[in-house]
Amino acid sequence: MTETTKKIRTAINGVLLLNKPLGISSTQALGRAKWLIGALKAGHTGTLDPLADGLLPLCFGHATKLAHDLLDADKTYEARVVLGRSTTTGDAEGEVIFSNDAVITREQWDAVVPLFTGDISQTPPMYSALKKDGKPLYEYARAGIEIEREARSVRILKLETLSFDYPNVVMSVTCSKGTYIRTLAQDMGETLGVGAHLSGLRRTAVGDLQLSDALTLEQIEAIPEAERAALLLPLDALLQDAPALYLSRELAARFVQGQRLPWGAQQFVSDATLRIYWQDDALPAPLLLGLATQENGVISPTKVLMTALP
Repeated sequence: MTETTKKIRTAINGVLLLNKPLGISSTQALGRAKWLIGALKAGHTGTLDPLADGLLPLCFGHATKLAHDLLDADKTYEARVVLGRSTTTGDAEGEVIFSNDAVITREQWDAVVPLFTGDISQTPPMYSALKKDGKPLYEYARAGIEIEREARSVRILKLETLSFDYPNVVMSVTCSKGTYIRTLAQDMGETLGVGAHLSGLRRTAVGDLQLSDALTLEQIEAIPEAERAALLLPLDALLQDAPALYLSRELAARFVQGQRLPWGAQQFVSDATLRIYWQDDALPAPLLLGLATQENGVISPTKVLMTALP
């Protein structure tokens, strides 16, 4: 069966950990996986550039309502850096705009690493999907137009050098959302005075989700079609850090209608996101209903996955 063949799609709910290959966009990878799974509704949790590979969590059905929550998660990358050359795009595809053949030692490299750990300021690159007047910056860049961009604060939680063989460096970076690894490499190269660009980028983790648990498109395709839906993780795989709250049928029915609920029995940190479940002896397992916050003894729904109990 080819992707042009009409296929029956079903309402499937869950999360698929995809190992996205090089050379295709996140949207293309999502479309392929959606077709292989046979899902009606799907979405991804933030783009991964065509020149990057690695972990791309995909959300199906009700999980698409939770995709935004994963966008805020910290991410970990393995970045391959080439020192001595800066390019227009910050990666190997761009034209060289600066070069310096001075040899940088491991000691010099190690000395700049602490400068780029913690809260740092970054100016988004022109070759990025950030928009100005409804148009992504990379379109301006391709037309030779430079747009003024404001620097913004990002957080590098961990920066570890995995190997150093000048001019090639491999580093692992755990960072907050909105961090540009290309810009990080460029800024480190600029601080060293020799320039730098990325030769490769792999995302190895999104929050608690790991690349080691992900499947390639080829691996999914090799599994019998009827068994592919079983590859999906449950909806709450995206929310393991959030405290869980279990409701009776009566309260659960009110929650899915978007009603606020009095709750004085258990107190949570104000504004913390809570996972809300319906727990009942008739259910094989607690059913995730949505997300909420608690303040002053009241549970307020922030995201509801269904409008009625099954």
